[in-house]
Amino acid sequence: MAKTRTSRGATHNRESSRFNLPEREADGDWLDAREVIDGAPAPIRTSVTIETPKAILTRNRSPDIPFDRSINPYRGCEHGCIYCFARPTHAYHDLSPGLDFETRLFAKPNAAELLRTELSKRGYVPRPIAFGTNTDPYQPIERDWQVTRSCIELLSACRHPITITTKSDRVTRDIDLLAPMAAQGLAAVMISVTSLDPKIAMTLEPRAPHPERRLAAVRTLSEAGIPTQVSIAPVIPSITDHEMEHILERAAEAGARAASFIPVRLPHEVAPLFRAWLDTHYPDRAGKVMAIIRSLRGGRDNDPGFGSRMRGQGPWADLMRVRFHRACNKLGLTGGALNLRTDLFRPPPGPQGDLFE
Repeated sequence: MAKTRTSRGATHNRESSRFNLPEREADGDWLDAREVIDGAPAPIRTSVTIETPKAILTRNRSPDIPFDRSINPYRGCEHGCIYCFARPTHAYHDLSPGLDFETRLFAKPNAAELLRTELSKRGYVPRPIAFGTNTDPYQPIERDWQVTRSCIELLSACRHPITITTKSDRVTRDIDLLAPMAAQGLAAVMISVTSLDPKIAMTLEPRAPHPERRLAAVRTLSEAGIPTQVSIAPVIPSITDHEMEHILERAAEAGARAASFIPVRLPHEVAPLFRAWLDTHYPDRAGKVMAIIRSLRGGRDNDPGFGSRMRGQGPWADLMRVRFHRACNKLGLTGGALNLRTDLFRPPPGPQGDLFE
């Protein structure tokens, strides 16, 4: 049996057929033969390509998502979470939702400039801008590119509300911006904790920070006065579902004010990638896991329907909800949705600055 790549989530570079993506062939480079010679997969380096979009705000009208606009500073995500629902977006670039999604990344260094243009438009109506809705805004390349920070700096100056979802403790780097915003009712953070088991996390989210570092970030953010929630997303039956109560207990201890969860979703190319991951890491229970997922998704690998896609259906979904709500009530994780302020917003100053300050 071929050895798997360490520190990567996908077991292979599955091609997409939805956009006529051609099958790739080896180009004869000596690295192509390394697996045969050395008996181990050749390492894949992460590459970053500059992307220059014409707009940075993504709008949505989905009835089951609590925001209508978002910013994705990066495309692709080095965290390599095997379940990531954003993986199929790489197929639009003629790239694989598999290993390409984790290793061939795109950065948008002009994001803050585009955001300034958007916020300066006459008639712009402020509502919370969500970060981390597609790929993680604090993935490892943010350390050098700082696209996320540049956007937060602008939003802070404009007193514009922001929400952040991340798996990285790197978010604490920006407390100097987020804490003053939170004091004005302008910022909230959600930290995703899928498993507390290092062995599970190592294969499930291979390049995301250790779960203990994420919980430490929850504590640090909370102590800084930033409203912080914990998201158990996704919950994977027979892999991580048994940890739900323990994760919530640790979240409450760290100072989280509320929590949420989403049963695992497997849209488009994610389903076969996830199946291959199960066959590699959990062959003893792969069939059971997929059977439960199908029961959650109306007999399919995935249910794209509004409402049900985030909640699941059937007895397994009902059981998860009962367990989750009982634990939250017991632990006081009942902070609920935040109503971030929009009345403090002021447009960015023009070329001559704000003459009326």
